Amino acid sequence: MDGGDVVSEALAVAVSAGVPTVLWGSPGTGKTSVVVALAEALNWPVEVVVGSIREPSDFAGLPVVADGAVRLAPPAWAQRLAAAGHGLLFLDELTTAPPAVQAAMLRVVLERVVGDVRLPDKVQVVAAANPPEEAADGWDLTPPLANRFVHLNWPVDGRRIARGLAVGFPAPPLSAFARPPSREQVVRARATVAAFLEVRPVLALQVPSGGGQGWPSPRSWEATATLAAACEAAGSSDDVLAALVTGAVGEGAALEFLSWREHLDLPDPVAVLADPDGFELPRRGDRAFAVLTSVVAVAVAAGDVTSWDAAWRVIARAARTAPDVATLAARTLAGRRPRGAAIPSALLELTPILRAAGLLP
Repeated sequence: MDGGDVVSEALAVAVSAGVPTVLWGSPGTGKTSVVVALAEALNWPVEVVVGSIREPSDFAGLPVVADGAVRLAPPAWAQRLAAAGHGLLFLDELTTAPPAVQAAMLRVVLERVVGDVRLPDKVQVVAAANPPEEAADGWDLTPPLANRFVHLNWPVDGRRIARGLAVGFPAPPLSAFARPPSREQVVRARATVAAFLEVRPVLALQVPSGGGQGWPSPRSWEATATLAAACEAAGSSDDVLAALVTGAVGEGAALEFLSWREHLDLPDPVAVLADPDGFELPRRGDRAFAVLTSVVAVAVAAGDVTSWDAAWRVIARAARTAPDVATLAARTLAGRRPRGAAIPSALLELTPILRAAGLLP
């Protein structure tokens, strides 16, 4: 898989997962074409909005007096997307938007709110940007706006361009749209990111001093978990995952996370709940935390007595060798008791650590 294929698939995965994405590259390299091709392949409407020819009110809404009250009227492109119920909002030439316009885009990108209209959840946001030094009157992306996107670098491959000119440029693959992530995949991805931040808490937030691309924050780590689950569901390669994680949290944090994740080797939480008495807690603290977090999350999401009881048995076994980690899991599980569940016998083994955690008198 060449660089263009990796980025095309990464773009499709991000759009399917609902994570705003920006393609970076020099002018005239086909960024707009690939976004339009994706919309056509999905049969979605696409609205192209260029920030350099827009005012802040085109995103924040134009104040209008109606019936004695002021409302923020959305522009026509937002009304069309709202009426369609789905589609792509394509913010082209993003680095030509001055800071005031970028500030007005913040709610649009993150919350899909334009004026007094909230765009439907099935409207996804994609942008394209030239490096500021290559853009007409270019501006760096402000850190708040950059942190709302996953950033993908669009490569230039002469042979790929030659093939595209000869037989047409292919649309990004749509496998990610056919196979959305399961609940277990989402839980496992979130537990993995949480376990990493337990090991490297300094990477939870690192605000850059100037403009740039992706950087670590709680928002971008949450996007990382969402993208990892979507990659697993779509069967994407490690290269696609690496491109997306790097685009979300930046190169340094991504390198650490991906290297750590490669050696994690976590068991399936569903399999653990199916055989709680055969479970052996990993000795490494980060792996133990990730396993128990995912097991509890799956049990809570299931919401049934059987899963709740099984999770307590897992925690009871874990408490024998890692009481601190077990206490954290017990805090979460204790507050989510399903209706009709009796006090499980496994709680007797946990009485000392639950009392120490303040969960028992």
